[in-house]
Amino acid sequence: MAEISASLVKELRELTGLGMMECKKALSEAGGDLRKAEELLRIKSGAKASKAAGRVAAEGVIGSFVSPDGKLGALVELNCETDFVARNDDFLAFAKALAETAARRDPGPGEEDRRQKLVQKIGENITIRRHKRLQAKGRLALYVHAGAKIGVLVDFEGADEVGKDVAMHIAFAKPRHLSRSDVPPDVVAQERKIQEARARESGKPAEIAAKMVEGALNKFLGEISLMGQPFIKDDKQTIEKMLSAKKAKVNAYAFLVVGEGIEKPQPAH
Repeated sequence: MAEISASLVKELRELTGLGMMECKKALSEAGGDLRKAEELLRIKSGAKASKAAGRVAAEGVIGSFVSPDGKLGALVELNCETDFVARNDDFLAFAKALAETAARRDPGPGEEDRRQKLVQKIGENITIRRHKRLQAKGRLALYVHAGAKIGVLVDFEGADEVGKDVAMHIAFAKPRHLSRSDVPPDVVAQERKIQEARARESGKPAEIAAKMVEGALNKFLGEISLMGQPFIKDDKQTIEKMLSAKKAKVNAYAFLVVGEGIEKPQPAH
């Protein structure tokens, strides 16, 4: 039987939110395969899908820029080792300059040179991790949340308040896709497979089990797509219905969360 490490159990607990013993048992059943164990837990316990976007595990800020005409924007994740440095004026100025550069082109040798000089000056490791650029069909709304730990850009058409509201919603709900039609077929197929396995385990008649699968699949697609999510300011309507009521439209969006997917080293006891 595969040796199950404590770190692997911890990672599965973070992905599923389930107990240590449940996670250890699932990993043993899956022969130490993390993804297979996660799937087993979701079938047996109805554990939620992985929400890596909620796992903030490194320090830094999201630098942001929107052009004066609201047509071009960019977000950049700039990481450092401590939150103290994340509030440093030179560090923040670099993040802002990086975002303005990233709106026009990818960061290059000039930005790398500035990064190295900042490392020497501050004395911490600093990395330019990633960036996202958005060219608007309509105009851009920008929302920066939680000490610049989350940055959102929304390409929208309609009243200014709609752009701001949708950007705030995205910062909270972190949708993986714009609409359910944008969800890749393999993701849909995998979720269907999980829900079919859960329906079989329920022991319900085939007709009821089939309805359970379709209902769960629709719920899943709504949860991961912006248009299907309940609006944070009024959860009785979806984002799609809110936009329709306000005669507004969202063409695209982009967001970054500081430290998403990075494991922060645990302090030694």
